Amino acid sequence: MQKRMPYMSADDFSVHDDDCEKQESDWMPLSDLPDEVTSIDDLDCECWADYESLSEI
Repeated sequence: MQKRMPYMSADDFSVHDDDCEKQESDWMPLSDLPDEVTSIDDLDCECWADYESLSEI
């Protein structure tokens, strides 16, 4: 699986991958995940379901 770029929603600051179907035009690309994200379980969107760990992102 290729690495994905995380994006943050400007509306609610949720983090999604670059292929997320919820993505809108006002999303900001992130170079790194926020410090609050310490495991894959911290990412609420279903777009992360195919990942097993943060190291894949």
